[in-house]
Amino acid sequence: MSFSGKPGLLLAVLAFTAYLSAFTVNQAEQVIITQFGRPIGDPITEPGLHFKLPFVQQVNSFDKRYLAWDGPMVEMSTKDKTYVQVDTFARWRITDPMRYYLRLRDERSAQSRLEDILGSETRTAIARHELIEVVRTDKDRKPFLDETLGDLAGEGTLGVLRPIRVGRVAIEKSIFESAAPKLEEFGIELLDVRFKRINYNQQVLERIYQRMISERLQIAQRFRSEGEGEAARINGNKERDLNEIQSTAYKRVQEIQGEADAKASEIYAKAYGQRPEAAKFYKFMKSMETYRKVINSDASIVLSTDSELFGMLKRAEKGE
Repeated sequence: MSFSGKPGLLLAVLAFTAYLSAFTVNQAEQVIITQFGRPIGDPITEPGLHFKLPFVQQVNSFDKRYLAWDGPMVEMSTKDKTYVQVDTFARWRITDPMRYYLRLRDERSAQSRLEDILGSETRTAIARHELIEVVRTDKDRKPFLDETLGDLAGEGTLGVLRPIRVGRVAIEKSIFESAAPKLEEFGIELLDVRFKRINYNQQVLERIYQRMISERLQIAQRFRSEGEGEAARINGNKERDLNEIQSTAYKRVQEIQGEADAKASEIYAKAYGQRPEAAKFYKFMKSMETYRKVINSDASIVLSTDSELFGMLKRAEKGE
């Protein structure tokens, strides 16, 4: 039997064994070597070429980067018994791969544990606060004023959101502070927790719509009442001003007419009071004016024979 091919076969076996023994760790990985399911040595966190025993040892790699947890939309109740649907997400990373492997083994188990812990802490936090605390950002935000209400926004509670004590940011922080120590036991560092979306329950949504409609109707009625009151005030002022103008004008007309009559009387007195003939002529002119106003084609007059008008008519008939 010839052994001339043994060195080549030996080299091939050694190369295959080296291939099975060598492995690389990149910058985004950290590795734990296990032998028959039990960890061997410390975790490998540095990138580069590393070696293990072939066949009996296994490479278990874990991500070193920031990982995401996106929780499902869950319905829960607030302190004021309002049901809301909360969608939460978080960022986390593996800081202790050995503890992580011993407690969880893989990322699927880690996601499940994150959902248990973060979901529980979220329900607890939501149940401790009222709805307005959950949906408002923080307590330092200025109160909202509806500009469409004008001066009404500063009166009562119409269109004004009441002040809050905590706010959504503080609630998220409380969830983070409660969940982070629990996750450290699994070799996980919790980086951040946020509410991605908060939706109202459909029944709650209907009640909110009805409350909004009722509030707007109340605001409209208030505007309408104040408008009617303002219209009545304007009309009242208009009537008062018209009466005042007419009264002042009538008074002025009477004053002018009185002054004119006085002036005319003064002129007449000066003109016809100079001589007796002028006074007599003035008396005659005034009588004619009176007769012209009294006597017309439709008038029927009964005169006594000793009346001045009868005598005047007789003299006129004779041509005197």
